[in-house]
Amino acid sequence: MALKLDLEQELIDSCREYTSEIADEIGKKISNNTTTSVERTVLRLLGVDGVDQHGIPLPNVIVEKVKEAGELDKGISYWFGNALLETDLNVQSLAEEISKGDVDLFNIHKRDKKEVYDYIYNLAKEKAARIKENVKKRNELMEKYPPGPQPWLYVIVATGNIYEDVKQAKSAARQGADIVAVIRSTAQSLLDYVPYGPTTEGFGGTYATQANFKIMREALDEVSKEEGHYVQLVNYCSGLAMPEIAAMGAIERLDMMLNDAMYGILFRDINMKRTFVDQYFSRMINAYAGVIINTGEDNYLTTADAVEEAHTVLASQFINEELGLRTGLKKEQLGLGHAFEIDPEIEDSFLMEIAQAQLVRQVFPDSPLKYMPPTKYMDGDIFKGHLMDGMFNVASIITDQSIQLLGMLTEAIHTPFLQDRALSIENAKHVFNSARTLSDEITFKSDGKIQKRADQVLEETAEILEEISNKGLMKALSEGIFGDIKRPMSGGKGSDGVVTKSSEYFNPFIDVFKEELKIDAER
Repeated sequence: MALKLDLEQELIDSCREYTSEIADEIGKKISNNTTTSVERTVLRLLGVDGVDQHGIPLPNVIVEKVKEAGELDKGISYWFGNALLETDLNVQSLAEEISKGDVDLFNIHKRDKKEVYDYIYNLAKEKAARIKENVKKRNELMEKYPPGPQPWLYVIVATGNIYEDVKQAKSAARQGADIVAVIRSTAQSLLDYVPYGPTTEGFGGTYATQANFKIMREALDEVSKEEGHYVQLVNYCSGLAMPEIAAMGAIERLDMMLNDAMYGILFRDINMKRTFVDQYFSRMINAYAGVIINTGEDNYLTTADAVEEAHTVLASQFINEELGLRTGLKKEQLGLGHAFEIDPEIEDSFLMEIAQAQLVRQVFPDSPLKYMPPTKYMDGDIFKGHLMDGMFNVASIITDQSIQLLGMLTEAIHTPFLQDRALSIENAKHVFNSARTLSDEITFKSDGKIQKRADQVLEETAEILEEISNKGLMKALSEGIFGDIKRPMSGGKGSDGVVTKSSEYFNPFIDVFKEELKIDAER
């Protein structure tokens, strides 16, 4: 990509310096904590699955028993590993026996801590090898069935029924989609557990379960072979079960996951500490699994003005980048989000959209940016909506975007029909094909509106990041720095799931991932 805007590199460097300070401060505030969802994830990665006689997921049952006994500060791995050694049961059988009350984790012989930790570490390494096999298989399939050229065409399915989702996903793939995202059922992010098994009912989407992941992955693998190009699968691991869903995605070979450092705080009122601890471990899993994460900066522009608050999008992208890199994610896995959401009635709004998209592209040249379509000003006029989506596609090809979530002409009317999706794919394919190398042919005036707008946004971004660095991110969030949404520093949902670690705390997967990803996972 030719650099088209003359951006002030010193300002970009300052932004990254401020962001590093912000990440340091967050690390210090959460380094001595784990959460119930992190510990449930350890069990899931070890192989615990299923539900008890009441339909409660076994990871929840076991972690809750240890938490109620006041012993979760050591981490679940000590208690579960010790019981594996003492009972000689396999992982799933032990989980079921604990659930029934036939094995009491605290009334069996307690082995030496080092013996247990060495055993559970080796077991974790063995279990993690399955994830690496998935990475290998993905790479082989993408080589055999190469995905289409970027911008990749990203569409959603959201029927509530996984089997109907499969039909729609296959149809979209045959129409030319490169990526299929299965939208989660409304408010699943507020469930402090993961539903079990295939699901056929959901409101506004389909529940994220391991069984549903498996069903959709198999379906997309099938259609990938038919069509001769690999279709990537996306789901969401935000919310109170963030790391658990990340683990399930790694096990079932998802390719992308929505994973934003602050989305749960801002848009679901989840406790800050809980969110930052959970996102750290979930992103380590994503990194290890070779998953591209998608961040949620586009959401800011649904609650704040896209002209006035454009700099908050870029500031959040800087923060998501730094926090992501510290978990072992490569820049090539950081699908930083932004959106085409300026009021179309503003004169030269398209120029401002180009300025923002090009600015983001140049600041993060190695990241597969996820570009979101217009939604806020869609009013039900399908002809105007289709035109706006077309202009969104033009902005994307001009600025070399990577992941294009296609707009729907029926936005604000209903969940897309098959024909709506087909028209959106046709729109994008036409624009991308007819203007494939347009970005190589154009430059921007050095004193033009696009350059000046980009300069303004970058300057405001440096200012806001300096402010956040001085205050601390949690304090800034409590004051409504992003999306005009204020959240309490110590309140929010899920705060009771935050646990202070003891000096004996151990999470074997952090060590396994740290070794592979070559990161400092002291947290």
